[in-house]
Amino acid sequence: MLTRPVRLDFPIQQPGWYTKFNSPYYTQSHVEYRAKVRAFVEKEIMPHTHEWDEKKSLPLELYRKTYEAGILPGVVGSPWAGGMGAQLDVKGPKDFDYFHELIILDEFGRCGSGGVLWGLLEGVHIGLPPVLNFGSEDLRRRCGLRVLRGEATICLCITEPYAGSDVANIRCTAKKSPCGQFYVVDGEKKWITNGVWADYFTVAVRTGGAGMGGISLLLIEKTMPGVQCRRMDCMGVWASGTSFITFDNVKVPVGNLIGAENNGFKYIMHNFNHERWGFVVQANRFARVCYEEAFKYAHRRRTFGKRLVEHPVIRAKLADMVRQIDATHHQMENITYQMCTMPKEQSAKALAVITALAKVQSTKVFEYCAREAAQIFGGASYVRGGQGEKVERLYRDVRAYAIPGGSEEIMMDLGVRQAMKEWDAVQSRM
Repeated sequence: MLTRPVRLDFPIQQPGWYTKFNSPYYTQSHVEYRAKVRAFVEKEIMPHTHEWDEKKSLPLELYRKTYEAGILPGVVGSPWAGGMGAQLDVKGPKDFDYFHELIILDEFGRCGSGGVLWGLLEGVHIGLPPVLNFGSEDLRRRCGLRVLRGEATICLCITEPYAGSDVANIRCTAKKSPCGQFYVVDGEKKWITNGVWADYFTVAVRTGGAGMGGISLLLIEKTMPGVQCRRMDCMGVWASGTSFITFDNVKVPVGNLIGAENNGFKYIMHNFNHERWGFVVQANRFARVCYEEAFKYAHRRRTFGKRLVEHPVIRAKLADMVRQIDATHHQMENITYQMCTMPKEQSAKALAVITALAKVQSTKVFEYCAREAAQIFGGASYVRGGQGEKVERLYRDVRAYAIPGGSEEIMMDLGVRQAMKEWDAVQSRM
């Protein structure tokens, strides 16, 4: 039996295991860690979210604070700190697993800002795992430890002006210098989260021929001459530091190659499962925030002589929101359980399709809930700040979840194409 803290959360505001429901997934370690993360978010994040979002930046000392709280090293997957935990001053929770990481992303999502969540955690969440999983011990120490400690920041650079989900056709090149000691990198990257303030860039480059077999990953450092970053003004996720990055004749030591040359596509695909799973967790919490804000507002606001919540049409909206949120949450927990129990090489293939489709599910639910919450708030959701602050902001953030990391259309097509391959394989054996 889990010993949960007593809270006055109203029905369905939180995932069921937080309150009265039993769950096969969570231990007392998860309960205690969730309480710790929530306390940090409520003290250090939520009071400042609107300010940071409007300023489109975060204080750099926040990364160090998040490390010292024992949180930042928990967003790079299992094991704790990507296996670098013994070299850190802070220790992870007992038996750290992907449910602990889920708790981090879910609790930080309560701030109601994709920009703040991405600005603080997403660069580490998607940019550092390739270094920790496939990089040399030198890169893991030199870059990995600094980022995990909140002393430096990192971003993932794959998307280009002419290649988004079509990763196999990136054009950014890395050519060996005549002396063989450097790669010379030329090209552009676009819509790069955290690029403005990143110290390290995990970059997909073309080192070989056309297609997926010619792609490698390099770790590029901001101090290298020829690296230029400029902020992009986007619809949403304002505090995430979305950037356009140019690499102009950048000399990168061959020791900064992540893994083996021309094996980068495999590393990128391996990373995508973890990235997309993180999107599912975040998008579904944002949908829940929309529901929570709308539920509370519907009890305060009065129209035609009664509270909004007394109108059947409003109750129907709330019911539609929460039934979709909880269904998505259960799918997300099932995927997380498979991540915890499958060997990594097996899960990389087995979970690719279901994770891609879960991303579609979560972003469609998020969009639905943002819209319905805005309708319940009415004009209050059309103003930055005030009662509808979170709903207005999250409505702007929806597209940042529905498109990056594989657009909804690409993810759905991936699912069906994989089913077709499996069908053809079965038919060929009959």
